[in-house]
Amino acid sequence: MSAPTVRDPGRLDPADTAAVLALLRAAAAADGVRPLSEEAELRLQHGGPHGGQDVVATTEDGVLTGYARLELGAPGSADDAEAELVVAPEARGRGVGAALLTRLEELAAGRPLRVWAHGDLPAATALATARAYTRARVLLQMRRPLTDDDLDPRPALPDDVHVSAFRPGRDDEAWLRVNARAFATHPEQGAWTPEDLHLREAEPWFDPAGFLLAWRGDPDAGGTLLGSHWTKVHPPGDAGPDAVGEVYVLGVDPTAQGLGLGRALTDLGLAHLRGRGLEEVLLYVEEDNAAAVRLYEGRGFGRHAVDVSWRRVP
Repeated sequence: MSAPTVRDPGRLDPADTAAVLALLRAAAAADGVRPLSEEAELRLQHGGPHGGQDVVATTEDGVLTGYARLELGAPGSADDAEAELVVAPEARGRGVGAALLTRLEELAAGRPLRVWAHGDLPAATALATARAYTRARVLLQMRRPLTDDDLDPRPALPDDVHVSAFRPGRDDEAWLRVNARAFATHPEQGAWTPEDLHLREAEPWFDPAGFLLAWRGDPDAGGTLLGSHWTKVHPPGDAGPDAVGEVYVLGVDPTAQGLGLGRALTDLGLAHLRGRGLEEVLLYVEEDNAAAVRLYEGRGFGRHAVDVSWRRVP
């Protein structure tokens, strides 16, 4: 097989986008892990902020063999460039990953580059270490069954706090404000914009009934949002052979810490997912967030998979 052809055409046309999505499904089936983050898939399909770039690898006759998504950020940004890449299962071991990574390094133009390896697979580790990348971040995927009897569908809440479902178009601003405060130190989650929220509200999986908000007072009469638990349901084939629930975003405003809302919202969300007939739930958490890892381990979650951000300084 000749060397792969790598190109970065800007935004992909609909046919190329469909081909990439099919490649992602094939890679997920082969590896047992999604090859790209949800954010990268959304930007593949809908575009994203300035500085985003799609990169594809093909054979001489145009057959798609790999895909990468690069984010450079705003013009003049000194932040690291970030990327994700995937190689078609049938094209592995033929230099496609190395060719994509070389082009990503060229596009980063001398800036440090971070590349996510979902599942921490041996081939990704070998490629990264051979190119002098080092592990910069580790994201744990944790899972637990929903069939146990330890889930409390009616956990104790402070007397002046009640939980209700998210109302699109009415609760957006309050949720974005608390999300930014709860994840102020998180490099991605805390920077969500109204567009980020609305993109997810338009996704087929979005269900406001599983998006639980904890309020003090009437939300329409000056009430205060204290925290939330946004759940998600992955369809069969997305995170496993069967449908799987997710603790998608769980956050408590810093001013409401110590009220037990994190555990109460966790239990309410898990009970909601169990009520949907699901048997398993997953979540993602930074490995170095010891407090959150302890919280989830205390609620029966165990480590299931690992995503690694590899970083190289040219």
